Amino acid sequence: MAANRGMVAGSHNRNEFVMIRHDGDAPAPGKEVKGAGGQGCQICGDTVGVSATGDVFVACNECAFPVCRPCYEYERKDGVKCCPQCKTRYKRLKGSPRVPGDEEEEDVDDLDNEFNYKQGNGKGPEWQLQGQGEDIDLSSSSRHEPHHRIPRLTSGQQISGEIPDASPDRHSIRSPTSSYVDPSVPVPVRIVDPSKDLNSYGLNSVDWKERVESWRVKQDKNMMQVTNKYPDARGGGDMEGTGSNGEDMQMVDDARLPLSRIVPIPANQLNLYRIVIILRLIILCFFFQYRVTHPVRDAYGLWLVSVICEIWFALSWLLDQFPKWYPINRETYLDRLALRYDREGEPSQLCPIDIFVSTVDPLKEPPLITANTVLSILAVDYPVDKVSCYVSDDGSAMLTFESLSETAEFARKWVPFCKKHNIEPRAPEFYFQQKIDYLKDKIQPSFVKERRAMKREYEEFKIRINALVAKAQKVPEEGWTMADGTAWPGNNPRDHPGMIQVFLGHSGGLDTEGNELPWLVYVSREKRPGFQHHKKAGAMNALIRVSAVLTNGAYLLNVDCDHYFNSSKALREAMCFMMDPALGRKTCYVQFPQRFDGIDLHDRYANRNIVFFDINMKGLDGIQGPMYVGTGCCFNRQALYGYDPVLTEADLEPNIVVKSCCGGRKKKSKSYMDNKNRMMKRTESSAPIFNMDDIEEGIEGYEDERSMLMSQKRLEKRFGQSPIFTASTFMTQGGIPPSTNPASLLKEAIHVISCGYEDKTEWGKEIGWIYGSVTEDILTGFKMHARGWISIYCMPPRPCFKGSAPINLSDRLNQVLRWALGSVEILFSRHCPIWYNYGGRLKLLERVAYINTIVYPITSLPLIAYCVLPAICLLTNKFIIPEHADQ
Repeated sequence: MAANRGMVAGSHNRNEFVMIRHDGDAPAPGKEVKGAGGQGCQICGDTVGVSATGDVFVACNECAFPVCRPCYEYERKDGVKCCPQCKTRYKRLKGSPRVPGDEEEEDVDDLDNEFNYKQGNGKGPEWQLQGQGEDIDLSSSSRHEPHHRIPRLTSGQQISGEIPDASPDRHSIRSPTSSYVDPSVPVPVRIVDPSKDLNSYGLNSVDWKERVESWRVKQDKNMMQVTNKYPDARGGGDMEGTGSNGEDMQMVDDARLPLSRIVPIPANQLNLYRIVIILRLIILCFFFQYRVTHPVRDAYGLWLVSVICEIWFALSWLLDQFPKWYPINRETYLDRLALRYDREGEPSQLCPIDIFVSTVDPLKEPPLITANTVLSILAVDYPVDKVSCYVSDDGSAMLTFESLSETAEFARKWVPFCKKHNIEPRAPEFYFQQKIDYLKDKIQPSFVKERRAMKREYEEFKIRINALVAKAQKVPEEGWTMADGTAWPGNNPRDHPGMIQVFLGHSGGLDTEGNELPWLVYVSREKRPGFQHHKKAGAMNALIRVSAVLTNGAYLLNVDCDHYFNSSKALREAMCFMMDPALGRKTCYVQFPQRFDGIDLHDRYANRNIVFFDINMKGLDGIQGPMYVGTGCCFNRQALYGYDPVLTEADLEPNIVVKSCCGGRKKKSKSYMDNKNRMMKRTESSAPIFNMDDIEEGIEGYEDERSMLMSQKRLEKRFGQSPIFTASTFMTQGGIPPSTNPASLLKEAIHVISCGYEDKTEWGKEIGWIYGSVTEDILTGFKMHARGWISIYCMPPRPCFKGSAPINLSDRLNQVLRWALGSVEILFSRHCPIWYNYGGRLKLLERVAYINTIVYPITSLPLIAYCVLPAICLLTNKFIIPEHADQ
């Protein structure tokens, strides 16, 4: 770095840059510029002005939308309290009065003394704004861009950090926390004494010099790419947004915007709902005051039973209502996701995803429905080298194996047809049965001919699948045999070896047009007598290990065999949250609502569950996140490995009930601060580490500093005795070592699905799908939330997944009975939300929601008793309500 240049490092604590100047350096003449307070307020038209410290007044730290202070104060007090552009709630700034809903703050809530030191003449801190022509280097700590490679572009200026002079008509100012700095607006720079410890200036304890140098290398590399793509980027071109290059620059700016946002529910609707809850609660209090103080002496037993039942009903109502106190909606921006991670003409930077499909009995779960689910996955709108589909056959049925083989062949024709004509949905059975005008928006002249040909191909495919089903109705005495004459290894579903078959892969799976297809892998885990296999949860854990060895996608998505992709954009919808720099590192899963086909008009069996999916889950999304419902859920693989999330200080604040009810300033209790420190310590050190010296050669891809925190023996106790799988757990971005032999990977994949692999490990206890209940989905989501993870509820306009619902009363009752049994199992287990993990990271209202989920089956007992009471009263001529004469 040149000796005559200064260096700028981003501070996390203030919306400013810190200027570190070498001894002897002095500001060049003419370099000081006045505060750019001449911008126009986008609400009233007045100038934005400057703050007390001389900075440009910034009302919103998320998007820096230009708003003057009077408009900011008015919006906070009497307006919508949100930024007009990004809809983010305005935070309280220094000197502003508090309004209801402000976040809690420490006793000293302004950081004006952070850089308050004396310089030379003893005056206060010196401010200097960088003028045009002087280079500035930004450390990577101020950018917060772990995933994307969008270059930082300037208006006709060199991308070495130059910041041009301010002009009053520039309105795009962004804080360092938004991962973007508009080069058209001067940045306030504070002079820092280089002789002092940089830790005192909020630069943390890392080696900032190495970070700045690495950032410079990355900037130079990005500059080369931008120069090749935009020849006029270094000067003279149309960079003001009026020509072609200006449009490209605008696209780059759009890519830096948030990938999703919270859409607040209108206050008039939400407050009315809350008022109704409070009124009902008040009425309940008066009702119970009357019931308890007016016992019926001559029918005391009946009266006591009725009061107990009524108290239980009231408690159940409270448990159900209060988790809905803060519902929210979310909106995703798929165009921004594409601009940031999947730009045309460049290698896609979207993270790889492994998709799990679970099936057991092909006679109860028709292979044709499973085939449609698989076809919709293979044709999904996502880079093919980033998608892998794993089908778990826990019944080791040869019918499932053969139908999957037929599905792989038909996919070679179906997938290019879907992508060429943008078909929705991409499950052929449900696409061809749609009652719509399929010619609408289809402009290719060949579409009608190709559609008719594809429909004929699908009818022939159905005939082949149905022939396999008919053949499977009668099992030969000697068992099934494969095409080469050998016996099918899974003839005994309770005693068979592990089986893996790769039907499609990136090297050998090509469609009819020569394009690659996603991976399609058949998996049937080993089963032996005397071992506990844990039903679906055990099968899903086996898929986690197999996928980690073969493809190791950074994220996992699981669907039932009868839940197909109704939207080809489903994976991109999930990635808008998972790959978001602010949400991704603390989000354990993105849950989609369940939608069903084939439900009668009146929904006589209540299959839609509208109240749960459209109301309850939205309420939970405003607390800590929705519950995991077993299907249509995209997981962060690190969360399934039992790692702790990366939480910020705001995430460790007290529960929302305390904040919303108490309001105002509230000093943190000692127990809360101790708990906060303990959580931060866990976040930094709880991830298990693998020692590279104990792995086979060629296994790489995780951070060196982690290798010193856990011994090999503890790793084996946690993950099992597979060095390849254990090494994959540290590849947070997914992928496998390129030098690994595929044959050795398949051998290791067979090893990790052996029935004894989980013995004396933490699988099913702290890792993967949790054992102990037939409703393993609720238990698994609860464990993640207890560690501090959050979850997201994604409800795009077009449902991403659709499934098959029970069509008769018997199937519906069996389904409800299984849910109730699973809830009771959790209630009497050590993971019961009533007493598990107090003092941890599970928020109060989230705990209440889980308690309501596991105790609802008990409501059947007081309900039966209360329904029998009227008959007993008529037979005994005694009543549970006191007569007027007794008053």
